[in-house]
Amino acid sequence: MTITHTMKYSPLNIGRLIVWSLFAIVLIVAPIVFNKGASLSLLSQMGTLMIFALSYNMLLGQGGMLSFGHAVYSGLGAYFAIHAMNMASGGKIWMPVALIPLVGGLAGMFFGALFGYVTTKKSGTTFSMITLGIVELVFACSLMFPAFFGGEGGISTNRVYGEPFFGLTYGPQIQVYYLIAFWLFISTVGMFAFTQTPLGRIINAVRDNPERVEFIGYDTQWARYLTLILSGFFAGISGGLSAINFEIVTAENVSAIRSGGVLLFAFIGGVGFFFGPMIGAVLGVFLTVMLSDFTNAWQLYLGVFFILIVMYAPGGIASLIMLNLRVAKYGKFKRVWPSLVAVSAAGLLLLFGAIIATEMMYHLTLESVNGTEKKLFGVTVDTAAVTPWLFTVALLAIGIFAFIKTKKVFQHAWGEVNTEIEEQIRRTGA
Repeated sequence: MTITHTMKYSPLNIGRLIVWSLFAIVLIVAPIVFNKGASLSLLSQMGTLMIFALSYNMLLGQGGMLSFGHAVYSGLGAYFAIHAMNMASGGKIWMPVALIPLVGGLAGMFFGALFGYVTTKKSGTTFSMITLGIVELVFACSLMFPAFFGGEGGISTNRVYGEPFFGLTYGPQIQVYYLIAFWLFISTVGMFAFTQTPLGRIINAVRDNPERVEFIGYDTQWARYLTLILSGFFAGISGGLSAINFEIVTAENVSAIRSGGVLLFAFIGGVGFFFGPMIGAVLGVFLTVMLSDFTNAWQLYLGVFFILIVMYAPGGIASLIMLNLRVAKYGKFKRVWPSLVAVSAAGLLLLFGAIIATEMMYHLTLESVNGTEKKLFGVTVDTAAVTPWLFTVALLAIGIFAFIKTKKVFQHAWGEVNTEIEEQIRRTGA
């Protein structure tokens, strides 16, 4: 019997190659463009959070597994990474700083295999509750076993140790940033590659219709388990990079608050798209780090922003981008953009009034002991006077009225254009 093999030429995916090249270029030039103040520190935090959010999306966006305990894998990865750094600096082991994230990744994978065997036995709400229990258990252990976790003070280290690795000491923040950028690129490629594997396809099917997946002969629990192990590996890499960046790991790294944070940011970015959590990570650092420098009410703004996303864009920021790109692809954006600009301007006016009202109320109720005057947008206002409040109420009223009016026009134009697109797709199939 003769067996013949047919060779087929598969051309390179030029579009994908361009996207990855642009991503690498952005990572390289980012510290050159953003070089003021604490920009490097913010970029480093964004990089580690991007990996963390993408690893979480392997569970939620791709597998439909709502986890409240994902910080366990990044946090324990961070603890093992920082202990490895301390052992390496003490001469007990050989481990260059550049490979420390791999230690965190292996630790995250180990605990993913350990805890995932229990959590993935169930799905849905039960899975979520078990993960919440595990994160609380690990957090309690972090306070009960100070020898490993360092108690409330955590474990600290010095990332500058040993001989320079290829001339790098990782003392300057710029070197730490490029280390994070390197691991971010590698991890992003790895997690995207996972989506193209048979396991990545099966976990999508498990998310959409687990009964049908079992009917065709696949073990849904095994698919969830393997996905969680891989997700734990990348989360551990994020934890290892965090240990290098901050040079300290505390109980907060394995807390439910951190798990809730990555859920929040992944959802804001858009769990239905691969790049969505990356957008959410950037916004997350901005809202939690930069915004907190400007206002004490930053948590209020974060909560309101999340509510607005859930109400008006449940697909996240990424869905808004893709919907507009879809309209532009079919050459109909010119019919939408005038009403889009109008409703955006009205929304900004309403937002401006809401921010003024919030800041004045916050200052009047909680900070008036230091005086009732507060500087808002470069102007000093007396929060106890009537005039600023009348101006704010008028601004809110105008903003609400304009938003309602422009929203109707935009919804009509948007609905009309998308109906035409759907009809064109139905007729032509493209």
